[in-house]
Amino acid sequence: MGGPRFEPVRAVRAYERVVEQVEEAVESGALSPGERLPSERELMVQFSVSRSTVREALRVLQARGLVRSRPGDPHGAEVLPFTPAALHKSMTTLARVEELSLAELVQFRMVLDSAAILLAARLRTEEQLAEMGRAVEAMRGAVEAGEDAFGAADVAFHDAVVRAGGNKLIEICTDVVRSIVLKLIAERIAEAPDREALMRRSIHHHEEVIAAMRAGDGPLAARLSRKAMYDYYAGYVEECERGALRALLE
Repeated sequence: MGGPRFEPVRAVRAYERVVEQVEEAVESGALSPGERLPSERELMVQFSVSRSTVREALRVLQARGLVRSRPGDPHGAEVLPFTPAALHKSMTTLARVEELSLAELVQFRMVLDSAAILLAARLRTEEQLAEMGRAVEAMRGAVEAGEDAFGAADVAFHDAVVRAGGNKLIEICTDVVRSIVLKLIAERIAEAPDREALMRRSIHHHEEVIAAMRAGDGPLAARLSRKAMYDYYAGYVEECERGALRALLE
């Protein structure tokens, strides 16, 4: 039979509609940080819903970092300014709920790291470059100390790179993706028989990246970084998915 095809609709609870309208007001600028929503009683009247519905909506909005609310507050919930922590929490939830594959997460990290390095190669200061060098020296000193100390020094290196690039969104996304990826493979890394060799290879790759950045060659530094991440993570990714990572090496 011809004609349009329709999709099933999802039943939407009343509190979700309340949340949607408040979010739209914040996003459009109708509500600004520091302003307050009407009291619970006034919200009940405006939305024509029960007190429990209003409180559930406020609970969700507070969990998302949009408002600060106390039940029964006569002044109403306060609209909060945007914070990186709110985005960090949202991205972490997205990555877990959507059940993204390790390959997808590693691929995204390769893209983010490349972008951060391209920016850092252009914008970094000598002090920031020195900070990266100190992080690599800490990695070298941590080889004997174990995975935890080495991992902390490695994180310090990548954090220094991202800060030098100056993009807050890349910084947040990198932090989220890195933490999720490491949690997924932590046990396998700890049990790897060639763990020390992996550490020393990682140090060498970082030194190559720093050298390229010092020379002002951002594209080379980014390419070296993608190759280093592929070498490090490919063994933990299913063979059938490695092509998605190799695509970034070309």
